Amino acid sequence: MSQDMLESDELLTILIWSAITIAFYVFSKVLYRRWSYWWLSPLVVAPVVVIAIILSVGADYREYLQGTRWLLVLLGPTMVAFAVPVFERRELIRRHWAALSLGVALGSVTALATAWGLAVLLGLSDVLRTSMLPRSMSMPFAMEVSSDIGGFPEITAIFVVLTGVLGAALGQIMLHWLPLRSALARGALLGIGAHAAGVVKAHEIGSEEGSVAGLVMILVGMINVIGGGVFALGLL
Repeated sequence: MSQDMLESDELLTILIWSAITIAFYVFSKVLYRRWSYWWLSPLVVAPVVVIAIILSVGADYREYLQGTRWLLVLLGPTMVAFAVPVFERRELIRRHWAALSLGVALGSVTALATAWGLAVLLGLSDVLRTSMLPRSMSMPFAMEVSSDIGGFPEITAIFVVLTGVLGAALGQIMLHWLPLRSALARGALLGIGAHAAGVVKAHEIGSEEGSVAGLVMILVGMINVIGGGVFALGLL
């Protein structure tokens, strides 16, 4: 097969899988705005539909990953965008930096310990354990850490999505039952427990909650980049 034909096939793969992914994500966003149930979240609907399409046409996951890799690259700049609301609410953060620091430290340790404990309880192999360990980080952090400590970044991505969706859903339930009246407490709960999905949910509640959740998510990710590697190396 000529080089031109190979490049043409690669371009077609990128166009098809990117179009499918974006189209169903946009569709799920519209659906979620109309009915805001957690099981209609774009993080649930879009992956399920795309997986169903991949299985129905007999495509290979690597082919899909090759066609949508550029979307993963865009996650980095997207993370930077979370800094805007954080900067706008810097006075709130300055007033409560001690409480935020303590919450981030405890949240990071808890996230790593529970991820490892669940993996051990389920009897997962060492590779799956290390893949699961960064599940409470946002996607760019998690996939990089997973690769560094010997996990599978693609499997880690699945754990991250599941953690985000379930964390946002459980966080919403906890906010209903727990007496958390301050924006700081509500935002920190969602930012630590559900990373990016939690930030989105926090912004639905209020701008202050969203800003705190975004800051906490970034700080937890930065701490876990270091802590995840140390934790895994100490237990393997």
